[in-house]
Amino acid sequence: MKFFIDTANLAEIQEAVELGVLDGVTTNPSLMAKEGIKGQDRVLKHYVDICKLVDGPISAEVIATDFEGMVREGEVLADLHPNIIVKIPMIEDGIKAIKYFSQKEIQTNCTLVFSAGQALLAAKAGATYVSPFVGRLDDISTDGLALIEQIRTIYRNYYNFDTQILAASVRHPMHIVKCAEIGADVITGPLSAIKALLKHPLTDSGLAKFLSDYQKATV
Repeated sequence: MKFFIDTANLAEIQEAVELGVLDGVTTNPSLMAKEGIKGQDRVLKHYVDICKLVDGPISAEVIATDFEGMVREGEVLADLHPNIIVKIPMIEDGIKAIKYFSQKEIQTNCTLVFSAGQALLAAKAGATYVSPFVGRLDDISTDGLALIEQIRTIYRNYYNFDTQILAASVRHPMHIVKCAEIGADVITGPLSAIKALLKHPLTDSGLAKFLSDYQKATV
C-alpha cells in the first residue's frame, strides 16, 4: 500500500520524505489556503516546489466546476511536471473531464467520492485514482471503511478496471491498518496519522528496559 501525505506544508512533506515511507502527496485549495498560498502563480509554483521534494504522484486540484474550465485548468496543471495528477471533483462535468483526460493519457484523481456508485462511474471514465473520504463519512455516523471494502469488491469483479483506491480523509492509525487489511491501494492523511503507526507502549517500555540493562552492564 502506498502512503501519501495530505498537506501543502513543505516542512511536513520534507519530514515525511526523510521518514522514508512517503510515496506521494495530495493537496486541495483548502490546504493551499491554510499555508497562506494565494494567487494562481504562487499556487502553481508551490506545486512545482512539492514535485521537487517528492518523486511520486502529486495530486493538484482544479477549481473550475464546468467541463471546459476543468479541462483548461487540468492541462495547465499537467504541464507543470510529469508527476502531477489532475484532481477532479465527482460531479457530472467532472466525469466528462476524467474521460477526456484518460483519452489524452493524463492521470486523474477523482475526489469527493462518498458512494460505491460514484466510484464505479469514476472507474468507467478511466480515473487513475478514486478518493473515497473515510473520515468524513465517519463524521456523519456512516462506516467509511465499509465503503472502501465495497469499492474493492466491485473493482475486483472487473479485470478492466485499473483505477486505484486512494482512501482519503484518513484520520488515525487504525484507519490506515484497516485500509491495508481491506486492500486499499493508497492512503492519504496527515503526517501525524502515519507517524502514529510507530507507537506502541510495549515498544517504549521494552526499549527503556534494554537501555536500562545496558547501563547496568557497563557500570
